This record gives sequence, C-alpha cells and structure tokens, in this order.
Amino acid sequence: MNIAIITVGKLKEKYLKMGIEEYVKRLGAYAKIDLIEVPDEKAPEQLSEAEMEIVKKKEGERILAKVSPDTHVIALAINGKMKTSEEMSKDIESLMTYGKSKIAFVIGGSLGIHDDVLKRANEKQSFGKMTLPHQLMKLVLVEQIYRSFRIMKGEPYHK
Repeated sequence: MNIAIITVGKLKEKYLKMGIEEYVKRLGAYAKIDLIEVPDEKAPEQLSEAEMEIVKKKEGERILAKVSPDTHVIALAINGKMKTSEEMSKDIESLMTYGKSKIAFVIGGSLGIHDDVLKRANEKQSFGKMTLPHQLMKLVLVEQIYRSFRIMKGEPYHK
C-alpha cells in the first residue's frame, strides 16, 4: 500500500515535524508513506473573493500535478463525511482488498481546497466541524492512518 499525504505549504514547526516523523516511522511496517508538500501561493492577508479563487486554483493545480490517474483521492474537507477510526480502518482495508494500491489524502492550504481538486477526489472526509491549522491536521491524519492499520491488524493501540 502506497499512501501519499499531499499538503499545501511547508511544515516549519519542529514539534509537529517530530510527531509526524514518529508516526511515519511506525507506519513503515504497514505501508509506504510519502509526504508531499506543494508550495503555497503567496498572497496578502486581505483578499477579495476573486483573488482567493485564484490562489486556491494555483494551489489546486500543484496538488493535482502530484496525483496519478490510478490514485484514490481523499480530500479533507469540513463538509466531508465524518468517520470513526474503525470506519476509516475498514475503508482503507476495503480499498486494499479491491486493488487500490495508491491512496492520496489531500490537505488544502489556509483558504481551503479548490473545486477542481474536490471534483477529482473520490471522497471527502471530515475530522469535524472545527477548523484546524493544516500543519496540525497533517499530524492528526498520520496518527489516524497509523491507528487504522493497528485496528485492521487487530493489534493493541486503539482504545
């Protein structure tokens, strides 16, 4: 299983990097994890709707350039489907069972994910109605992927 986590922007915070690295190391026993960071579009603090759309479109193009046609894409979006850890585990296992060897999770930038990426996504998943910094979301996601494999294998960790 090849799992890519595609994010907009470079992760700078050392404590988040350390947490992500730890879970990626643990996941090595179950899957190949590829952390892909695409550059965020530089923009001023105050943007019009049209300017926001341009920024998201450029970031979306960078994301889509990293996705192959045979990849199952899961976009993280507030309006996506909320799942329990067990449901996420079952869904990943099902993808593996039915021949999907490439999964990409997409975390958008501070303005969100462009519609072109959402249209390409096979599914949208939500981790709740709260807005989280995308760097923190990356840590939460990699932990949940690790938890999913532990559940799948019936191994202790999930409580």
